[in-house]
Amino acid sequence: MIFGIADIRSMPLKNLLLFLIVSGLDAGCILLGSFMGHSISSVGLFAGAISGGIVGVAAAVWLAVRLDLLEGASYGVTFLGGLVGFVLAAVIAVKNLHGPLIPMASVALIGLGAILGKAVSRKHAA
Repeated sequence: MIFGIADIRSMPLKNLLLFLIVSGLDAGCILLGSFMGHSISSVGLFAGAISGGIVGVAAAVWLAVRLDLLEGASYGVTFLGGLVGFVLAAVIAVKNLHGPLIPMASVALIGLGAILGKAVSRKHAA
């Protein structure tokens, strides 16, 4: 049992935790990637954010599998859903760089994309 999460059997609670882990971990990876990229150049800022976002989605979905929030067979589709959410979040964030609120809120699309990916993988498995 890791952090008591193995005892969670409720699907809505698992989805909430999946959303929080994917959105939160990916936001941190995007921020870290953009900081590292910015130290190279201004173009590096965007390249670092994109790299960090992709790595963040992969790491977050892997962590969700390890915490039994997600079945291992659902990893690929959930990862793809998170990536689609990341692309949408990136487009919204870049178009709204004049303030911090919309780019920060757009990170929620990454978690929603992962949940939708999980739902699609469960429908295909059934």
